[in-house]
Amino acid sequence: MKKIDVAAAETRTGSRYPAPFDATGKGKFRQRLGRAAGLTQFGVNRLELPPGQWSSQRHWHTHEDEFVMVLSGQATLITNAGEELLNPGDCAGFKAGEADGHHIVNRSAAMVVLLEVGTDHPEDLCDYPDIDLRATTTAFLHKDGTPY
Repeated sequence: MKKIDVAAAETRTGSRYPAPFDATGKGKFRQRLGRAAGLTQFGVNRLELPPGQWSSQRHWHTHEDEFVMVLSGQATLITNAGEELLNPGDCAGFKAGEADGHHIVNRSAAMVVLLEVGTDHPEDLCDYPDIDLRATTTAFLHKDGTPY
């Protein structure tokens, strides 16, 4: 058994998106728990979303499955089908290759904490249906293929 030292896990604050797409995630805080355990085939993250922050831009992956569970707070899941509230214990999953743009927004006045689980695939492409953005595992691109 290997207990993860959560406090020592790699963290990422804010967003890696190019401007102006980074603005909605500047306050989020992500702990890379899977990496702290030495996992290489899938990722596990603890994500804190302050009020008004988004988990990401609305997106979908070509080669990566995603799963999210609300640990605390009330979040709004936005997909191609619309919006629904997620409360503690609620979960959502997104199958690789299904063009269902999704993200989670904290519209409440309290912190939202999520557990994120996803596969890690070297050939993954990520599409952002609402904005001029695509991503490879190494770069952000305009939809015409030019880099940011």
